[in-house]
Amino acid sequence: MPETASALPTINDIGWAACTALLAHYRLELVRVGDGEAIPGSFWGDTEAGIIGHTVHARGDTPVHSLLHEAGHLIVLPPERRGDVHTDATDSIDEENAVCVLQSLLAEQLPGYGRDRLFADMDAWGYTFRLGSARAYVEQDAEDAWKWLQLKGLIGADRLLA
Repeated sequence: MPETASALPTINDIGWAACTALLAHYRLELVRVGDGEAIPGSFWGDTEAGIIGHTVHARGDTPVHSLLHEAGHLIVLPPERRGDVHTDATDSIDEENAVCVLQSLLAEQLPGYGRDRLFADMDAWGYTFRLGSARAYVEQDAEDAWKWLQLKGLIGADRLLA
């Protein structure tokens, strides 16, 4: 995780209520972890969100992009498979790519955040894409991921959340 991650917008910055409501829409629970405590199910550790079953764990200093990414991993799974997830959601490149696109759509659902901020945060954190940026990936290089999300019924033909 790059050093710049500490300057990224956090859940405290945008508010817990909006994040909780967004995850609840997908039948996920957001559990608030106490300041300074280890985040259960966090793949990256430190401030990064964690996933266990139908639950996303985060602290107030968890970056919003991390919350959206980890939630995205659970959202793309059928509910009956979510219970098997603990910390590491997948080794599927197709799923990982789809989650990166999905988190850009989810970002639009959070007041005061949005896709532009998400793309900047993903780049600052250190996501790497063939075209050099998260925006370029989602807008110019993610056709397979868009199709994957549509086949799963998560987005419509208009590329909006279903």
